[in-house]
Amino acid sequence: MAHTVSKIFTGGLIIDNNDILRRVRYVFDFSDPLMLSIFKLGGYEGSRAELKTWLAREGEPDYVLCEDINLARFLNGLIIKNRGPREDGIPEPEKRVSNNSVLRKLKIALNLQADDILEILKLNDLVLSKHELSALFRRPDHKNYRECLDQVLRNFLDGMEKRYRKKIK
Repeated sequence: MAHTVSKIFTGGLIIDNNDILRRVRYVFDFSDPLMLSIFKLGGYEGSRAELKTWLAREGEPDYVLCEDINLARFLNGLIIKNRGPREDGIPEPEKRVSNNSVLRKLKIALNLQADDILEILKLNDLVLSKHELSALFRRPDHKNYRECLDQVLRNFLDGMEKRYRKKIK
């Protein structure tokens, strides 16, 4: 079975799954062993060599695009690392990752409330209302669901760096 890989277009910039992994790693200063342990918590036993290919930038010789299912496993592992395991075990990773699911998983992993997310977005001069934000977390079949725009995810990741990176130093 083929797995999907997302390249998320963000206003002139392409953010792929590897970029998301690199940004989260940088924001929280995760080492290779910690990254691998997060993948393991999410149900994937990766190798250091494989991780190196996912952390490489596009155009580098050892670059391999991280599949959606593996990004989902990493984000699930981050939730487990930060919030503890669920009683029903490791959640099944999504085969297709969207901007909405990345934002939702980061919200859960970081235990963020709506006001926290709005504050993080505001650090990058992006202002959303609470109603606009809540629409991003609805089920896709809900009448008020809205697709998370590429610029929202990019600004959220940049805002995470501004909010959390300074706390680590």
